[in-house]
Amino acid sequence: MATSNDLKNGMVLNIDGQLWTVIDFQHVKPGKGGAFVRSKLKNVLSGKVVDRTFNAGVKVETANVDRRDMQYLYRDGDDWVFMDNVSYDQFPVPDAVVGDNSRYLLENQTAQVAIHEGVPIIVDLPASVEIMVTYTEPGLQGDRSSGGTKPATLETGAEIQVPLFLESDTKVRVDTRDGSYLGRVND
Repeated sequence: MATSNDLKNGMVLNIDGQLWTVIDFQHVKPGKGGAFVRSKLKNVLSGKVVDRTFNAGVKVETANVDRRDMQYLYRDGDDWVFMDNVSYDQFPVPDAVVGDNSRYLLENQTAQVAIHEGVPIIVDLPASVEIMVTYTEPGLQGDRSSGGTKPATLETGAEIQVPLFLESDTKVRVDTRDGSYLGRVND
């Protein structure tokens, strides 16, 4: 148990038997009346996002979540198999838990997996990944870095927008949160 004053981003709460992750929170102390905490919560299973307000000092039940660094090994049907970097145990993670992170997940890549009661519930990728562009239309003479963008297909099959000068078989850095192009990687 914790109080509403202890809320932090990424904390997992157990509210009415469902697990919710704190996305955002704000302590508010109005001129009149008591203080309260305004929060944005995301349901771990369904992905639904709701706004919830707690009075200051109210007890909230926290879920016991173990966050571990794991290495992605391979895909097995609808499961993604991860290996714990410390114990070398392998965990199958359902496709629904990996979700959109699959767009930037490469074999042997390290990700943080949150486990609740032996069940993986959240997969967090690093903020950016280095990934190869497998196909994009060729650039034209005169295309510069400050120009427009064009679609490019990554080695995972995801499509992002890249500058016009970029060519196929180029390694790029991509933001995993919004899929934006961050720059070329010079090996």
